[in-house]
Amino acid sequence: MMPATLLKPATLLNSPRGAPHTVPGFDDPAPDAPAIGEVWFQEPGDTTPDLLIKYLFTSEKLSVQVHPDDDQAHARGLPRGKDECWTVLAAEPDSTIAVGTKAPMSRDDLRAAAIDGTIEDKLYWKPVKAGDFMYCASDTIHAIGGGLTVIEVQQNSETTYRIYDYGSDRELHLDDGIAVSDPVPYQPIVSPGVVSEGRTIQVEGPKFVLERWTGGEHAVTLPEGRTAWLIPITGSGSVAGVAFKAGECVTVTGSERIEASDDADLLFAYAGDTRI
Repeated sequence: MMPATLLKPATLLNSPRGAPHTVPGFDDPAPDAPAIGEVWFQEPGDTTPDLLIKYLFTSEKLSVQVHPDDDQAHARGLPRGKDECWTVLAAEPDSTIAVGTKAPMSRDDLRAAAIDGTIEDKLYWKPVKAGDFMYCASDTIHAIGGGLTVIEVQQNSETTYRIYDYGSDRELHLDDGIAVSDPVPYQPIVSPGVVSEGRTIQVEGPKFVLERWTGGEHAVTLPEGRTAWLIPITGSGSVAGVAFKAGECVTVTGSERIEASDDADLLFAYAGDTRI
């Protein structure tokens, strides 16, 4: 494996619910361009990395969904569950993300609410703004609202059970979704916070660590076989001879020195439950 690899945006998903937003690294779209819903960054070749990095752009609420945890995924013959987190880059004034339910619900009540549509009113729609961070454990019912641009860092799984979609004709997965849901109020994680100058730990496990850095130099030493993902929100820089800029994503292995411009704002993610 190369010490640093610039990932290409391997998947561009055009969606009627997508909406281009002006964020560093992405050009303003033409007036008649299709809306982009998601941009994925994946490693080249036939790889199964621990994490997957996405940009999400929304104009409308996305479906109400839930993901299995590792044990539930393994019981279904799947490689892993899907914990995920969101760093909000841009948000309209009334933007929200639904996480968990307003009050504890039985699975029977959850199913009934998903069928009759009242689930929308039973979810906790948390107001969000640029700069916010949220961690969403795999059994949490959730829905990303409209008017948002977020970076999503997640376990590398696309097992999604859609339990409500605002009356659209897309397939629902009620049986699986209800079975893996924990319909209770959301409990936000406690982020470790600033641990040194220019270094903030946003989440430390259980499935991955996500750090946020300011510009300057950052030395990293990753254990053998471990990969990290560097996601520049603003600014530019280089690592192991590979240049990067906002809107891109670079994988890093081994011991390297990351040099970033003074205006850089960087995310740095890797699997595990302990910071390196």
